[in-house]
Amino acid sequence: MIERSLQALRQALAAREISSVELTQLYLDRIARHDPQLNAFITVDQTRSLAQARAADEQLARGEAGPLTGIPIAHKDIFCTRGWLTTCGSKILGNFVSPYDAAVIARFAAAGAVLLGKTNMDEFAMGSSNETSFYGPVKNPWDASCVPGGSSGGSAAAVAARLAPAATGTDTGGSIRQPAALCNLTGMKPTYGVVSRYGMIAFASSLDQAGPLARSAADCALLLNTMAGFDERDSTSLDRPLEDYSRELNVPPGDKPLAGLRIGLPDEFFGEGCSPEVMRLVEAAIADYRQLGAETVAISLPSTHLSVAAYYVIAPAEASSNLARFDGVRYGYRAPQYQDLNDLYSKTRAQGFGAEVKRRILIGTYVLSHGYYDAYYLQAQRIRRLIADDFAKAFRQCDVIVGPTSPSTAFKLGEKAADPVQMYLSDIYTIAVNLAGLPAISIPCGFAGGLPAGLQLIGDYFTETRLLNVAHRYQQTSSWHLQQPGGFA
Repeated sequence: MIERSLQALRQALAAREISSVELTQLYLDRIARHDPQLNAFITVDQTRSLAQARAADEQLARGEAGPLTGIPIAHKDIFCTRGWLTTCGSKILGNFVSPYDAAVIARFAAAGAVLLGKTNMDEFAMGSSNETSFYGPVKNPWDASCVPGGSSGGSAAAVAARLAPAATGTDTGGSIRQPAALCNLTGMKPTYGVVSRYGMIAFASSLDQAGPLARSAADCALLLNTMAGFDERDSTSLDRPLEDYSRELNVPPGDKPLAGLRIGLPDEFFGEGCSPEVMRLVEAAIADYRQLGAETVAISLPSTHLSVAAYYVIAPAEASSNLARFDGVRYGYRAPQYQDLNDLYSKTRAQGFGAEVKRRILIGTYVLSHGYYDAYYLQAQRIRRLIADDFAKAFRQCDVIVGPTSPSTAFKLGEKAADPVQMYLSDIYTIAVNLAGLPAISIPCGFAGGLPAGLQLIGDYFTETRLLNVAHRYQQTSSWHLQQPGGFA
């Protein structure tokens, strides 16, 4: 049962082959058995989950099933969830029980999904390895001595180890796609504004976007159907007609299912910086796409080499503003001893935030300060515009842009912890997508040294359906996404 797709699980539930209670208990048992070695979950509440499963079984019995009724889904602990501990991986929210549901949580509940648990993450989504969490690092199921990627590493590890059939994540600079690549999953970052950010604890508001993590593009399409939609409570939510993101997946493939598709290969993605082993796998996947009928064209994204520098000005600047609300006055952790209000603020934040969060708050405050705003923040925003313009020009020559997701396979725990710059470069291929607000998906494309690698597909605005179809056609002819790590039977 744990190897079945979401569609297959829907069919099994509808046919009464298994009940939602039985399916949920199956995953809860697997979490109890395997999560101690992975640390993928922060909060699991068996009583609440099974109560939702019983309600789902009653819906199924009445013939009132929604698209995901009875299917257990894990959620990144960045989404406020009514009655559940919502920590964002931080000590400062270690006692925060949300009084309301984030839009993403509410949409899954309306679709009938069972909330399986809240997954571990880099503190306030700041990290590329899931080592900054107050609750300890997450381990990669393919090699427990390696990182799973971040910041959605808990969600990725849970799905890869079959502790959940699918999960949600968030992507600010690659935080869905990079852990998907490192854990042999499919992970999608939608166009900015397609999924509501209401109730998603903010890191960098102009970059954050929620998306799905699953084993296949077909599963991601079903999840995105549930997640996407206009929300008037989010000022950045886009009021667009709803669409079925899986509508192209059921079309018979034919001999050349991607005939006429133009794949852009940026010079900047195929130079130095990527490990030779990963690059060989990426090039093999591109060759497979040619066999499927796609043609490749050379393109250039000349400003993308500035993306990491621009991102690490803009994201910390926004973080320094967003995290100012955590002061020990209204909710969350409060320092036990203080002299006055200023002392309360400083001690609460000093004790409640981890080192990486403090680093980014300080950087953000600096670049927004008088005398430095024009030199750093405004300049970074200009570079952001150049990056978006580069993509706009490229999409006049091609339909999809392809390259590596991450420059390497999973690295060892602690390997980059003392060198923030090397850690930040883990997202060198993903950050530009967030700066431009584009959709992108990472899919498995092979293994190097026993560890998975990912292929990134980038699309123009609102082309999620095309990206999912392009990913799906590759997965119809390959089996990389079906591989699972050993030791989790």
